Amino acid sequence: MDMTIHDFDMVRFLAGCNAEEIFVQAANAVDKAIGDAGDVDTAVITIKMGNGAIAVIDNSRRAVYGYDQRAEVFGSNGMVATGNDAYSQVVVSDGNGVTSEKPLHFFLQRYMNAYSSEIEAFVEAIENNSVPPVSADDGLQPVLMALAAKTSLVEGRAVKISEVV
Repeated sequence: MDMTIHDFDMVRFLAGCNAEEIFVQAANAVDKAIGDAGDVDTAVITIKMGNGAIAVIDNSRRAVYGYDQRAEVFGSNGMVATGNDAYSQVVVSDGNGVTSEKPLHFFLQRYMNAYSSEIEAFVEAIENNSVPPVSADDGLQPVLMALAAKTSLVEGRAVKISEVV
């Protein structure tokens, strides 16, 4: 479940709260070596959040067309979606179909600006003796989610975060 730790971060951010319970179904469907190492490469994870929201993460270690990472949030008042970053937003539509750029291939290409912003915020907190925008709990909670996910995978049942604390 190593491949999902940052997705757990994102789910917490989007929901604005911590997870309460996790259920995982997963397989080794892409790369035998990953299975031989004791991990999975394809997973669907259902998460019950503290505010009642239900989150679903589908994850694979391989997307041959680029680094595919999208998010959608549905609610009673509408929906917000974010798509993949690509080198350009050009879309060609013709008699052969609709074609666009592949998503950026490597995560550093996608998140370099975010990493720079995180470092700047951390340095500003040190310089101004203020509280950083990310706490130790923000680091702990995704780890607890990963432990619950691993337990769910092994035991084949939903696991409450409180069971792994």
